Amino acid sequence: MTTAHLGPVSRVAVLADVHGNVPALLAVLDEVAAVGVDLIVFPGDLSWGPEPQTTVDLVQELGRRAVFVRGNADRAVVELARGEREHTRPRDPWMVRQHTPEAVEFLATFPLSVVVEVAGLGEVLFCHGSPRDDTECVTPRTSEERFAELSRDVAAQVIVTGHTHLQFDRQVAGRRSVNPGSVGLPYHLGAPGTAYWALLGPDVELRETRYDVQEAVDRCRTTGDPSGDTIVRYLLTPPTPDEVIADAETRVFAD
Repeated sequence: MTTAHLGPVSRVAVLADVHGNVPALLAVLDEVAAVGVDLIVFPGDLSWGPEPQTTVDLVQELGRRAVFVRGNADRAVVELARGEREHTRPRDPWMVRQHTPEAVEFLATFPLSVVVEVAGLGEVLFCHGSPRDDTECVTPRTSEERFAELSRDVAAQVIVTGHTHLQFDRQVAGRRSVNPGSVGLPYHLGAPGTAYWALLGPDVELRETRYDVQEAVDRCRTTGDPSGDTIVRYLLTPPTPDEVIADAETRVFAD
C-alpha cells in the first residue's frame, strides 16, 4: 500500500493510544480545540479499551481534520470480527461486540503509516509501532543500529510512533524519534489522570492534559469489560517507564 502524503500544514496535534478512554479523549480534544490545529493525527490503538464505540463516534465527528493510522489493536478488532484471528481471551469476543459493523469497517481503513509535511519539521512519518511493523516497540533506549534498520526505507527525518505508551523526543541514528505518549493508558511517573499527546509545528511540543481519572475508572467498571480490573490498575498505578522500556527492548515486537 502506498503511503499517503498530506500537507503542508502549520500545526498538527498527535493523539496516540487512546484505548477507548473517553474522559481522557474529551479532555485532550478540548485542549486541541483551544490551541488550534490544522490536522489531528491518531497513530493507532484508538480502540481496544472500555468504550471503543463511543470513541469511534467521537473521532468521526472530527471529519476531515482527523487522520488515522493502524495500530495493532485496531487491526486485532478487524481480524477478530472477520474471523481472521482466533478468539483466545475472554476480551476478544467482548471487544468485537462493542463495535458496530460500520465501526469495524472504519478501523479497517487505517493505513500502516502516513506522511504529513509540517511547517518547521518537513516531512513527518506517523506510524504505530514502527514504519515496518505495527507491533515493533520503539523506546527512548532503542539502539542506533535498530532504529537505523527500521527507518531504512523512510525518507522523512522525523518519525512519530506510538505503541509503547511512553512520551519522548530524541535524536537517534540521524533522525528525530518522537512518541506523543498515550492519551488513554499512559505508562508514566505522573499523577493518575494525566493524558499525554504532542503538538507538532514548527517544533515538537510534548503536552500533558489533566482529566477526571475517577470518571474513567467508574465508566470502565460499568462496561463489563473482562479486562476492566487490569485497565483500572493501569490507570491508577501504571508500570514505570523503566519497567516498560526493559520489557519492550527485550521483546522488540509485542502484539
